[in-house]
Amino acid sequence: MIISTFSYLWSSTAIDAIAELADSGYKIFEVPISSPHCWPDEISASERATVKTRLDEYGAKIRSLNAGGYDINLASPGANMRRKSIDHIKSVIDLAVAWDATEIVISPGTRRPMISPSLERTYGWLYESLDNLIPHAKQAGVRLLMENTPYCFTPTIQELAGIVSTVSDDVLKIVYDIANAAYIEEDPVAGLLSHHESIALVHISDTGLDIWGHDPIGTGVVDFDGLGSAVDATCGVDNVVLEIIREENTLQEFSQAMHDLKNKGWKL
Repeated sequence: MIISTFSYLWSSTAIDAIAELADSGYKIFEVPISSPHCWPDEISASERATVKTRLDEYGAKIRSLNAGGYDINLASPGANMRRKSIDHIKSVIDLAVAWDATEIVISPGTRRPMISPSLERTYGWLYESLDNLIPHAKQAGVRLLMENTPYCFTPTIQELAGIVSTVSDDVLKIVYDIANAAYIEEDPVAGLLSHHESIALVHISDTGLDIWGHDPIGTGVVDFDGLGSAVDATCGVDNVVLEIIREENTLQEFSQAMHDLKNKGWKL
């Protein structure tokens, strides 16, 4: 299972978080791109090399970098804002190459909630951005994974799968966030089973319906018994990211999550 360093966003750099997690036996990670935790523009070439050396010393690997979606918008009406978003993701891709990461999580983008541009135009701006990004990702040998976030203009698995089908290139797949799906009252088990061919990674955590969370296993509405069976039948646990977000007692929270998943029949 892959471990997200999201809980360390404000308390340490990504490599220091990985150092602590590696000491507890975790070896494969997803790192969110956010300053000061991990921001490409703030990491020099020599620092990138030092991080790679430390990863090798810990026997650790960064599987994916999560480029985020709050500061960037691939579907922005403004061409220069799309270019800034593309350039940011390209910088994340370059960082992935330095650290041997193979996947980049991206957001499809957002549209204004009042007097929104038409979906046709919004999709057009996204596809234009992807046409620019995909060759760069291919050259770097990484995959782009769109995430189903509640605030993006394509929050459902069906909408994301439609984009993947339209692009029709293995360099573009989906990371399916279970808590995000459950929060918008989409059935995560059905979503994974129905569209697993388009899904490369799965983010797991729990959530309620009143407050959007990435909470401990069994504290919300997610059916982790059914989800474990669906994971076994599709992507496998090696492609699952534990993304519980807790700033306090993080190691204890992760250990408890592993215990709870095993009790629900997960093959860890």
